[in-house]
Amino acid sequence: MLDENRVPEEIAWKATDSTADMDQKAKAMMVSFWDAADKSALRIDLWTKDMMVDEMVDFHYQTLMTMADTFQRATGNAEIAADMKEFAKNMMKKFKADQLKQNH
Repeated sequence: MLDENRVPEEIAWKATDSTADMDQKAKAMMVSFWDAADKSALRIDLWTKDMMVDEMVDFHYQTLMTMADTFQRATGNAEIAADMKEFAKNMMKKFKADQLKQNH
């Protein structure tokens, strides 16, 4: 459901193979598609207006970590996957350090 500014107020989803019988609520989603003809990534990024910044950072951290795992499975390149995970860890450390500075 969107508000008057077309910002999501809520996001709900359901998987056909899930055992859950009700829609699942989420505060954010990212979906990516690869367009082979244009050799470009197409994506949909949505988040609700009640998603907090710390939740967004956690969401991106976890997404980057799983992207690294997917990258390694797809390419077999463990070194680059480790670099991706290191980037995600450094992002989280910097965010936490910034939060500490702002709170003191």
